[in-house]
Amino acid sequence: MTMRTGLIRVLATGTFDLLHPGHLLYLEQSRALGDELVVIVARDANVKHKPKPIISQEQRLLMVSALKMVDRAILGSEIDMFQPIEEIKPDIITLGYDQHFDVVLLKEELATRRIDAQVVRLEGHDPCPLCSSRMIIAKVLAERCPKKDLLGPKD
Repeated sequence: MTMRTGLIRVLATGTFDLLHPGHLLYLEQSRALGDELVVIVARDANVKHKPKPIISQEQRLLMVSALKMVDRAILGSEIDMFQPIEEIKPDIITLGYDQHFDVVLLKEELATRRIDAQVVRLEGHDPCPLCSSRMIIAKVLAERCPKKDLLGPKD
C-alpha cells in the first residue's frame, strides 16, 4: 500500500512501442500536472486496439523507465487493468489526445472501485515528423522496402 506524501501523483498509460517524440510530449504534459509521474506500460497480451508491439514489453518498460520525466514505470496487469491503478492511487490519470478510452466509462469504473482520481484528456500537439509508431513504420517501409521488392522478381 502506498502512503500519501502530499505530492500530486500523475498516472499515464500506453503501449510505447517504437518510442518517439509523440510519447515524450505526452509524458512531459503528464508530468507537468503533478509532482510524481508513474507510467503503466501495456503488456503485449493486452494490446488489442492496434497491431501487436514490435518491441517486447520488457524492453518498452526499460525505455520508459529511463526517461527523465518518469519517476516510476511498471507493466500493467494481464488480468485487470484497474488493479495497478488501485495500488498506485493516482490523483490524476492522463489520457493522450489519441488514446481510445471512453472518459465517461473510465470515470464510472474508477468511482465503482472507489479510486478518487481526476481524468485529464491532454491536448493534441502540432504534428511533428515521425510522432507516431504508424508514421515511423510507414517511413521504414517506404524507404527500405520499395514496392518493386514487395512484388517479387520481375520476369
